[in-house]
Amino acid sequence: MWYEILPSFSIMAACLMVPGLSTIYIHRAINGGKEKRLARVQYQWYLMERDQRVSGEGLYYKSKVKDC
Repeated sequence: MWYEILPSFSIMAACLMVPGLSTIYIHRAINGGKEKRLARVQYQWYLMERDQRVSGEGLYYKSKVKDC
């Protein structure tokens, strides 16, 4: 019957999802919990440079923390 292909389909789907999901979690671990940003246009590059200056540490993915 048609339902006999479900186990092999689920195994194939899981194997295809592993590389994409693992990339997300590896990037989060490396970049301090934030996803990697890509600059595809010049405006996005400008924003990344601004974030790098504002952070005070020279890293665009670090946020500047205010002392309360």
